Amino acid sequence: MKIALIIENSQAAKSTIVHDALNAVAVPLGHEVFHYGMYAPEDKASLTYVMNGLLTGILLNSGAADFVVTGCGTGTGSMLACNAMPGVFCGLIIDPTDAFLFGQINDGNAISMPYAKGFGWAAELNLQDVYRKLFEGERGLGYPRERAQIMATNRGILKSLKAVTCHDMLTVLKTVDQDLLKATIAGEKFQEYFFANATDEGIRDYIKGLVGAKVLETA
Repeated sequence: MKIALIIENSQAAKSTIVHDALNAVAVPLGHEVFHYGMYAPEDKASLTYVMNGLLTGILLNSGAADFVVTGCGTGTGSMLACNAMPGVFCGLIIDPTDAFLFGQINDGNAISMPYAKGFGWAAELNLQDVYRKLFEGERGLGYPRERAQIMATNRGILKSLKAVTCHDMLTVLKTVDQDLLKATIAGEKFQEYFFANATDEGIRDYIKGLVGAKVLETA
């Protein structure tokens, strides 16, 4: 599975801690981690929690990522921004129990975590335990198990409901504020990771048009 990590500006100083914790769990399980930034508070490309949501929508809908790990100070802002995007089902995850229940009941494709609120001693251990509960086994099995079928049915209903209430991602990209969009994809490694992994041609082509002709020659 391709896992994308996105860190917003207020928590950029913790980027290495979060990235190392995610790598420590996900890579041995056979997953790939792509860190889309921010990498440090001094980064030229700065991401807000709103941009986290837009970038999450781009990565998941284009096929560049299968799962997104993001967050902000409380985790709530990034969660709301992510869930505003088509095809994104993001949970607010604070501890390993949240992660287990989200994976088994909701089986979403993104999580948002608080990196300021409650982030103290052994925070990196909590991160690793959360990632382990998310990625070490099969998700969507239901909890309790005897309710697995109704939970799967409700996930399908929610997916259909969101398809009706949201525009498709390409329409979002074409109609969203273009300066906001350009700032969202301005990260140091965005082009390298995105064009190597994205499979949706419409989204790829639109992003190519925004970042310039050089990508057409190298992607």
